[in-house]
Amino acid sequence: MLLLAGLRRGETLFDLGAGDGRILVEAARKFGARAKGVEIDPVRVQRIRERLRATGVDAEIIQADFMTVDLSSANVIAIYLSDSANSRLAPKLKRELRNGARVVSLDYTLPGWAPVKESIAKGALQRKVYLYRV
Repeated sequence: MLLLAGLRRGETLFDLGAGDGRILVEAARKFGARAKGVEIDPVRVQRIRERLRATGVDAEIIQADFMTVDLSSANVIAIYLSDSANSRLAPKLKRELRNGARVVSLDYTLPGWAPVKESIAKGALQRKVYLYRV
């Protein structure tokens, strides 16, 4: 996902619904990005904090509903959400993201947006990754 997004050193990445924090770790460690995760579940937030400490990665985790977080500083948004969540999120991204910002989504499209690129992520399952540009 991060390769497809073209994430670069010093850029700001938001992982919305940060889950287990793996994207934050990869973004900071391998790409040199300022990584920020947004996760609503307090148990997951605690696990992400533990993962960040264990890996020594400098990233930020915000416990919040991503619909309430200001995303205007993002260069890249990473999402693995449902169709319904993407439907609610799409207008917020259009309002808040600056020109040139990228959104990379695993498995689910952003309604009303045309992807600039699609890719197949090969692993145990074949997954589709969509890249959008504001």
